[in-house]
Amino acid sequence: MSVPIRVGLIGFGLSGRYFHAPFLSTNPNFRLVKVVERHRTDAQAFDPALVTVRSHEDVIADPDLDLIIVSTPNDTHFPYAKAALEAGKHVLIEKPFANTSEQARELFTLAQAKSCVAMPYQNRRYDADFLTIQDIMRQNLLGEVVEYEAHFDRYRPDILNSWKELDPDGGGNLYNLGPHLIDQAVCLFGVPDAVFGDVRIVRSGGVQDDYFDILLYYPDKRVRLKSNMLAAENGLRYVIHGAKGSFVKSGLDIQEETQRKNTLPDTPDWGREPESQYGTLTTADGRQIIESQRGNYHHFYDNLARSIRGEAPQEVTPEQALATIRIMELARQSSRSGQILAFS
Repeated sequence: MSVPIRVGLIGFGLSGRYFHAPFLSTNPNFRLVKVVERHRTDAQAFDPALVTVRSHEDVIADPDLDLIIVSTPNDTHFPYAKAALEAGKHVLIEKPFANTSEQARELFTLAQAKSCVAMPYQNRRYDADFLTIQDIMRQNLLGEVVEYEAHFDRYRPDILNSWKELDPDGGGNLYNLGPHLIDQAVCLFGVPDAVFGDVRIVRSGGVQDDYFDILLYYPDKRVRLKSNMLAAENGLRYVIHGAKGSFVKSGLDIQEETQRKNTLPDTPDWGREPESQYGTLTTADGRQIIESQRGNYHHFYDNLARSIRGEAPQEVTPEQALATIRIMELARQSSRSGQILAFS
């Protein structure tokens, strides 16, 4: 085993506590060393060996750290990541990678100049449902896909006092949940020809968008990506129609829920979904239940480690990260204009 990659984590909120720290602490490729928390010491409650510091400068300036993870409000992603890259650190950035295409291009250019890895945290490529969809498509069980619809709905009628709900620079549901759905679509089908977006506020008193319906145009298919914060019935995740059949899947990947129970991701059955969440494949031969693949975000971190060590390319490529941000920009422009916009 190679020497572990030493990590500084900026931010220990929901993502830092449940999506980064548990995997870093159980993956031998990494050693989480320092955590930035402005006021609390939650990281030391998670692991007393962790060093808590109060500013991002304290981790970026540490010569012993190899990787900086930026897990902070969206408007800080670009300046924190830029400072880390300028210091010669690899960076893993929470979604969205940056708030604009221009910022993202600047970060990737800087990373290349510094011979560093810069990657967005697209963990939901390793959700049980998406891994299952990829397996079904590899087996060609659906034939040529003609329509793909993905949902990430929630029921939260009250506006939270959170930057995700209120911040005009990077807040809103499109920049919160949109990167997950868009990245998965780009991973499966590549860059679309055109984009149509309906991005709105549907909750009373809402400040930032809490609903989006994005349509991606491909020569041979349509891809619809939806999220609604007023969806009391929100179990549906995917509906995919192809020349040979259809696949329908409900239920959210269980890894986040499991981590919230303080179960670390090193258990034998990690990421195994209950049968109630298995999807249904319907073809001319009838219907069959498809057992879900096991979700596992460790696969993301394994690829990150191999990329940093020069052993493998990034599975989430810079081109895909740029496409995801550009699609969000076009969706907002399309929503304002009411027009279908060519991808550029």
